Amino acid sequence: MKMVRPPAVAGMFYPDDPHALDRQIEELLESVRAKPLNGSLIALVSPHAGYIYSGKTAAHAFVLLRGLSFDTVVIVAPSHREYFDGISVYEGNAYRTPLGDVPLDEDLRSSVAAGDEIIAVSDVGHRSEHAVEVQIPFLQKVLNNFRILPIVMGDQRREYCMHLGVKLADATRGKKVLLLASTDLSHYHPYRAAMDLDKIVIDEVRDLNFEMLMNDLEDERAEACGGGPTVAVLQAATTLGANRGHILHACNSGDVTGDTSGVVGYVSAAITRN
Repeated sequence: MKMVRPPAVAGMFYPDDPHALDRQIEELLESVRAKPLNGSLIALVSPHAGYIYSGKTAAHAFVLLRGLSFDTVVIVAPSHREYFDGISVYEGNAYRTPLGDVPLDEDLRSSVAAGDEIIAVSDVGHRSEHAVEVQIPFLQKVLNNFRILPIVMGDQRREYCMHLGVKLADATRGKKVLLLASTDLSHYHPYRAAMDLDKIVIDEVRDLNFEMLMNDLEDERAEACGGGPTVAVLQAATTLGANRGHILHACNSGDVTGDTSGVVGYVSAAITRN
């Protein structure tokens, strides 16, 4: 029997009506221009807040995918709602959004998780998590005939981040796969303090410096709820030959709502191999 993960945040983070959702994403994509990139696109970094807050930042990343083709998109996200020890790859056959079902790459799942003591095949971390889900409608608008590999990190300790980065590089080498790190930046600091904190992460993503990013997250010099996924994706991308990071857009919720007393930061980035 086919096992499909149903939408958990449709109607909250984005519209649950397929026509309204299609229209909102199309308007977001049309509101931005694709930044010219040299080289092959290996990975993206994209925020995962409600579309009214971070949708435009995300659109700067997803608009780059128009006209491109990938067999699989690996989405690596944090777990906001469940703590668990390790990393979870969804055990079912598809993720559903109001725009339809996207199948899992079950062969790639086996390559990443088979016999692994840290990475498990499970629905733990996926049942109500939004950080994977909100990326998928954008992907459905810009790509055709693709599969996904949804990965949720229940624990973002250094050992797990680096382990996942190695496994992703090994499993995707030579394949038409896009890596996607789902992350927001600092949370609920005053505007200026948030800008200073977020600049640290933004600069390290641009420089592909996953080691320094890991250090700064551990020492609390920087904040990102998906910092671990970002470290893992940057490590995998550089192992696969990526050598340039492009910051596409950055802002925070204060720029959107006007309330600067306690903001959440957003960034989108592209990682390429020249």
